[in-house]
Amino acid sequence: MSNETDTTELPGEPPLVVHWRRSAQARRISLRVSGLDGKITLTLPRRAASRHGHDFLNERAAWLRAAVSALPGQCGVAHGTAIPLEGASLTITPAAVRAARVEGDCLLVPARAEPAVRVLAYLKLRARQRIGERVAHHAGLLGRPAGRISLRDPRSRWGSCSSAGDLMFSWRLIMAPPEVLDYVAAHEVAHLAQMNHSPAFWAEVARLMPGYQAPRGWLRAQGSSLHRFRFTPA
Repeated sequence: MSNETDTTELPGEPPLVVHWRRSAQARRISLRVSGLDGKITLTLPRRAASRHGHDFLNERAAWLRAAVSALPGQCGVAHGTAIPLEGASLTITPAAVRAARVEGDCLLVPARAEPAVRVLAYLKLRARQRIGERVAHHAGLLGRPAGRISLRDPRSRWGSCSSAGDLMFSWRLIMAPPEVLDYVAAHEVAHLAQMNHSPAFWAEVARLMPGYQAPRGWLRAQGSSLHRFRFTPA
């Protein structure tokens, strides 16, 4: 069992907010910077004195700033923002349209609407369409029906398959190259036959999508970049 207990602001330029976390499982103090959202977490064993946490943090201040500086910058979605869609870069452009649509290298959005809201709705709709198509394709090859498909925005996984055969996917996959979305769809459909990551499971993935290793590698190397886009209205 663990819980977040406090925050500390590390002075400097820029100041860094460090979230403190006490954990019954922790055996030593550790410091982590999330590659997804940049959150800094200092974890201490439950009975460790707070002064040890402060000492640990001060000793590693230089490392912490270097780690934060290496993160890809967060990007708010607004008019003029370049955003990936199925691997292509599109510029969000206000236009006299009633609904978001792609035209050339632009993603047109209604001029008077909040762009972040409209773009998010468009990405989710397109993700549902593409993921639904690829799940149906792979489930047909596998010869097993897929359950309900849901879209979410998880931070630690791109998809999942429940014991009932229901599938969950990150809608952010629609921003990745098409073969990456296809790989995740094949991966989760393969779990309908093998609820594990055994050699038999990977054999099923290879049968459903030969050459899956390349898009899997892209996801490991560049997947975190899809989380840098924030869709909170300005």
